[in-house]
Amino acid sequence: MRSIPYHEIATQAERLCKEANFFLNPDLARALDDALRTEPSPLGVEVLRTLQENARLAAAEQIPLCQDTGLALFFVDLGEDVRVEGGSLYDAIQEGARKGYQEGYLRNSVVSDPLKRTPGKDNTPAIIHVTLVPGDRIHLHMKVVSAGCENKSRMTILRPADGIEGVKAFILTVVKEAGPGACPPFTVGVGIGGDFEVAPLLAKRALLRLIGRRHLDPEVAALELSLLGEINALGIGPVGLGGATTAFDVFIETAPCHIASLPVAVNLACHSSRHREVEI
Repeated sequence: MRSIPYHEIATQAERLCKEANFFLNPDLARALDDALRTEPSPLGVEVLRTLQENARLAAAEQIPLCQDTGLALFFVDLGEDVRVEGGSLYDAIQEGARKGYQEGYLRNSVVSDPLKRTPGKDNTPAIIHVTLVPGDRIHLHMKVVSAGCENKSRMTILRPADGIEGVKAFILTVVKEAGPGACPPFTVGVGIGGDFEVAPLLAKRALLRLIGRRHLDPEVAALELSLLGEINALGIGPVGLGGATTAFDVFIETAPCHIASLPVAVNLACHSSRHREVEI
């Protein structure tokens, strides 16, 4: 059994919250470079260059990539041979998120009551999903959940007879309806299978993958590339002003499901798709 101090987890969670908001991931920086070489629209090229400059300034000044610094979402892979020393895992992550948002001067986006819309004080509670895995390590993956993308994400349960074509039609409809409202170029996370609860979680986890990293199943990987081509053919373009770069990538995760249902969820990420990870 390995002991990990409470304060180490809190410190790492704090760092992830700041870095996810300040620094564009290297894979997205490369995706912007690639898009500039292929984008035929002059206006689209101008937008992509502006996004590059935005990322440069955010990193240099350590200020947010976007004014919507979102909710703090943590996916935690917890080793079965780990013991948190000095407190609970949950409390450590909450403390880290609180300090990260306060000391990073990140906007508080939490309301403590969804109906009364009572403002929160410190952008907590963070949303935490824990998965037990073999080993003696903790893997933290923090994702910024912004409203622009989250509000355009959708979930449905199709009939099994709708098949792959039905799945593709739903995904394309979600992207078309999102349009400029979710700040393209998107990264499109898709969850297929599970149930009403599992499919959206699969879609969110899918967005943690790096640009260009294909699914291990060749058929799913082929579906990702097919959808990417069809999405970019929609002509929505960077921030919705037209062009061939509507999405940087499409990531699909799947799970077994009931014989009588075909759950599908689409979770969109904006052009900055902010997330960071660390293994402790």
